[in-house]
Amino acid sequence: MGARFAKHQSVDHNKTYVTDGDVHTNTLEGFFSIFKRGMVGTYQRCGEQHLQRYLAEFDFRQNNRIKLGINDTMRADIALKGIAGKRLTYRRTNEAADAQTEG
Repeated sequence: MGARFAKHQSVDHNKTYVTDGDVHTNTLEGFFSIFKRGMVGTYQRCGEQHLQRYLAEFDFRQNNRIKLGINDTMRADIALKGIAGKRLTYRRTNEAADAQTEG
């Protein structure tokens, strides 16, 4: 990203808005629109402790989409490289363990 974002510019939405080259908020607004639709329509329940994980998933989708030249095969390869060397474990919370012993 370096040189492209080295200079900070802003948008004043209180004024008549005409795009000034690359200075706009459309990409960010589009990202959060898709994120909100996903949270309301698909995931529906998201605890605050997991919000970062959901944001990371939508970030991955945004940065690895067809418009950027990344097809399904390339996207799968990128995802698999991201999980290399990581281990998924199943740990019960105290609440879940207590519920099983009571039943």
